[in-house]
Amino acid sequence: MFNQRIKIRQLLESGTEGQEAVVMGWVRTFRNNQFIALNDGSTNQNLQIVAELGTLEDAFLKRITTGASLKAVGKLIPSPGKGQKWELKAEKVEILGDCDPEKYPLQPKKHSLEFLREIAHLRFRTNTFSAVFRVRHSLAFAIHQFYHERGFIYLHTPIITATDAEGAGETFRVTTLPFDGTPRRDDGSVNFTEDFFGRPTNLTVSGQLEGELAAMALSEIYTFGPTFRAENSNTARHLAEFWMIEPEMAFYDLEDNMNLAEEFIKYLIRFAIDNNREDLEFLAARLEEEEKQKPQSERSEWGLLEKLNFVLQNQFERITYTEAIDILLNSPAYKKKKFKYDVKWGIDLQSEHERWLVEKYFKKPVIVTNYPKQIKAFYMRQNDDGKTVAAMDILAPGIGEIVGGSQREERLEKLKERMREMHIPIKEMWWYLDTRRFGAVPHAGFGLGFERMVQFVTGMSNIRDAIAFPRTPKNAEF
Repeated sequence: MFNQRIKIRQLLESGTEGQEAVVMGWVRTFRNNQFIALNDGSTNQNLQIVAELGTLEDAFLKRITTGASLKAVGKLIPSPGKGQKWELKAEKVEILGDCDPEKYPLQPKKHSLEFLREIAHLRFRTNTFSAVFRVRHSLAFAIHQFYHERGFIYLHTPIITATDAEGAGETFRVTTLPFDGTPRRDDGSVNFTEDFFGRPTNLTVSGQLEGELAAMALSEIYTFGPTFRAENSNTARHLAEFWMIEPEMAFYDLEDNMNLAEEFIKYLIRFAIDNNREDLEFLAARLEEEEKQKPQSERSEWGLLEKLNFVLQNQFERITYTEAIDILLNSPAYKKKKFKYDVKWGIDLQSEHERWLVEKYFKKPVIVTNYPKQIKAFYMRQNDDGKTVAAMDILAPGIGEIVGGSQREERLEKLKERMREMHIPIKEMWWYLDTRRFGAVPHAGFGLGFERMVQFVTGMSNIRDAIAFPRTPKNAEF
C-alpha cells in the first residue's frame, strides 16, 4: 500500500522518539543540501527532514526544490533547532512530483493578497490560506453540529428556481435556449415555453421561501448552500457566488429569532477558538502586521483573538432602527460631515453607518430591529405602527451586516396586500401562500453569509480571501 503516511500535525503533536514514520508533502525550503522543510497542509508547522550529507546523489538533490512533492521515510528524533520539537532523520527520500523553480510562482518570500488571488489554484500552499481554509472547514462542521444538537432538519433547497426571493431582480438566468435564433413570440418577447423548464428560471438568491415550506411541517430546518447575486459590486464585502446558512423556525417570534442568531454566532466562534487555536494565532499575528501599515486613525482597537473573545463574553446590543438613526444623527461623524451617505429615517443603512454604530459607539455587535417596511422584503411581518416590519440585522465589527432576518408574515391577507404593493406575482406564488391558508403559525428565520463569518473569524479584510475561488464581476477564473 502506497499511503501509509502520518500527517505532520499528528506527528508533531503526539510523535515519540525513535518512531518509524512515513510522511508526504510539499517542499517549503531546502537548505545546505541537507535540511528539507516539508508541509502537508495539516498544519502551518513544517517538519524538518534531515538527509545526511552524501546519502543522496547530486542530480537528485537538484530536484528537491520549493514546491516539489516528496515522500520521506525515517525515524523521529528530537530537534536541536528552535521552534520545533521533532525532526525526521531520513532513511529514504522519494520525489513524487518535480517543480521547476524558474516557473513556480510561490517562492519562499512574502506575496501580496492581490497577487495570490491571481494564482488562487496555488494559494492554498501559503501559510495564510492554509490557515484560512482550515478555519473555514471547522466553521462549516460547527454549523451542522449546532443545528443537529438542537433537532433541526438539514434541507437542500433548489439551486435552479423560478422565484427571486428578495424581489431584487438581480439574478443569473438559467436557460438552454440558443443565443442566436432565440424563439420569440409575436410581440418580440422570448418564448420560454421552448426552454428546458418551459418558463424563465434563475440561480437561487436564497433558499428561504422553500425553507419556510418545510418549517411548516418539520418545525425547525436549516439550509446551507450556494447562493448567487448578479450585483455589479466590486467591493471587499460582496461576491456573486457565496454560501448562506438559512434556518427557518415555526413557533418563533422576532425575539426568539434574535436569541438563536446570537447563540449561533457565538457557538461558531467558540468552536474555532477551541479547535483552530494555532491557525487563529497565526492569523492574528498576520493581521497585526497588516494593521501597522494603516494610518493610526484606521487601525482596529482589538487584535483578532481579543475581538473574538470580546464577542463571546458580551451580550449583543439590541436597538431599533429608529434609535439607530437618532444615534447617527447625533454622532460627531454626522455633524462633521464624515459620512459619505446621508442619514435620515427611511434610508437603508450603509456599511459606514453600520460600522460606526458597532466600532465607534457600542464597540460590540449590534442587533438592529424594526426597519421601515419600504426598504425590506415582502415576506416580513408588518408591525402595528403600519410603518415598520419585524426585521433584524446583526452588525459585526469590521464587516457591518453579517446576519439578516425577520419574523415572517403569517397573516394571509396582510401578506397578499404587501405583495400587491411590491408587485410580487400572487398567482405564481400560490404554493407559498398555501402555507398561510393551511395551518399558518408564527414563524421566523434569518440568513448568515458564510464568507462574511469566515472573514470575521479569520480577520481577512477582503471577502475574496474567504472563499477558494471567488466569483466577482468580470472574474470567473479557475
